[in-house]
Amino acid sequence: MKMESILKAKGAQVITASPHAKVTTIAHRMKHERIGAVVITEDDKAVQGIISERDILYGLVNHGTDLFDMRAADLMSREWPTCTRKDNIKHVMAVMTQRRARHVPVIEDGTLVGLVSIGDLVKSRVEEMETEANVLRDYAIAARSR
Repeated sequence: MKMESILKAKGAQVITASPHAKVTTIAHRMKHERIGAVVITEDDKAVQGIISERDILYGLVNHGTDLFDMRAADLMSREWPTCTRKDNIKHVMAVMTQRRARHVPVIEDGTLVGLVSIGDLVKSRVEEMETEANVLRDYAIAARSR
C-alpha cells in the first residue's frame, strides 16, 4: 500500500506556520487543532522545518521561559525524513521508527502535499491486516462448506 491511500483517507490539509511565528502561538495552535506537529514554511510549499511537541518540550528544558519569546526558526527541527505519495507505507514506517520521527511531510516536486503521523500509518496497517484476516476467514469458511 502507498502513502497516497493514507492522504486520500485523511485528507491533505497541513497546519503550517511561518518561521517568524512565535513558539507560543504555534503551541496554542497545536492544542487547538489537537495535533502533534506543525510544518514550518514561508510559502506553504517549501518545507523549512517542523516543530513538534518534542521540540517544544526540549526547548522548554533548554531555554526555560525564554522559549516564550522564541520564533519557530529558533526551535524547529531542520532535518527530518520526508516521503512521496508513491512511497510504500511499510518503508515509511521503518524510516520513522529508525529516525524516531512521529510526523513526516509528504513532498512532491519540492512542494508540501500532506503530512502523515505514525498514528496514521499504524491505523492504515491495522485496517489492511483486518481486511486480509477477513478474506482468509471467508476463504476458510467457504472451503469447509464445500
